[in-house]
Amino acid sequence: MSGPTPVISVGPVVLPAPGRGTDLHVRVSAPATGGGPLPVVVFSHGFGESMDGYAPLADHWAANGFVVVRPTHLDSRRLGLAPDDPRTPEIWRIRVDDLVRVLDGLDALEAAVPGLAGRSDRGRVAVAGHSWGAQTAGTLLGARVLDADGVPGGDLADPRVGAGVLLAAAGRGGVDLTPFAAEHFPFMNPDFAGMAAPALVVAGDDDHSQLSVRGPDWWTDAYHLSPGRKSLLTLSGAHHSLGGVSGYGAAETTDESPERVALLQRLTTAYLRDALGVEHESWKRECAALEGSPLGRLESRG
Repeated sequence: MSGPTPVISVGPVVLPAPGRGTDLHVRVSAPATGGGPLPVVVFSHGFGESMDGYAPLADHWAANGFVVVRPTHLDSRRLGLAPDDPRTPEIWRIRVDDLVRVLDGLDALEAAVPGLAGRSDRGRVAVAGHSWGAQTAGTLLGARVLDADGVPGGDLADPRVGAGVLLAAAGRGGVDLTPFAAEHFPFMNPDFAGMAAPALVVAGDDDHSQLSVRGPDWWTDAYHLSPGRKSLLTLSGAHHSLGGVSGYGAAETTDESPERVALLQRLTTAYLRDALGVEHESWKRECAALEGSPLGRLESRG
């Protein structure tokens, strides 16, 4: 494509979700004009966010030739789920089910967006997510959740997913968690040994978490502890919101940096094109351009 195109974004699109307690609300964004086939990115938001968050990334990806699908998970502040709701302990798993439901419902999602029917490429699908959403996305790439005895849970990887972008993904659990995190977030105990699918892991080197007794290197575990083709982008001076990926002026952003977000827009777009086999030259250019940059550093393997 020669450059960004106008974007059409439709939401909420409602997918029936029997047994979930409430139907799944989804926002679909895509290029308003042009043909196809368009690769698909399913994005999982961080705690409390919704299908309307992360516009800096979703709109950019859509303007550059992707269909971007953002579901609203049960933990969204928009739904106001009570802490004592019986679904709360299983929200992490329901989140994974949400992404699978999106993949199962692509026909309905296409039909809800004017002019999109028949344009998405079901053979080029990626998952992405931020924070808790990165753990959710990583599960579809092959990561598992360890139980209290360190035994991996079921394999929830989805063969339809070819690559991922994991933004500020939580690292190892167990002794690496603070007592608060261990008590309230027992599912935050990922095992990356089976996460063999290609992925770009993004971490901020100033992301100090109250969930881990370790420092910012905790957010790089998804890269260092997983097999297969992986890339790690470490952003200099970035906090958990990585410069503001959740939205311009979002209250959660403590390190607002348009320059940092612009870098993520370019680099994640190029990575997705490369990993999904759309084209490879833009990823090579972005990697070369980052060499010696004060914004961050990149390492890759595989």
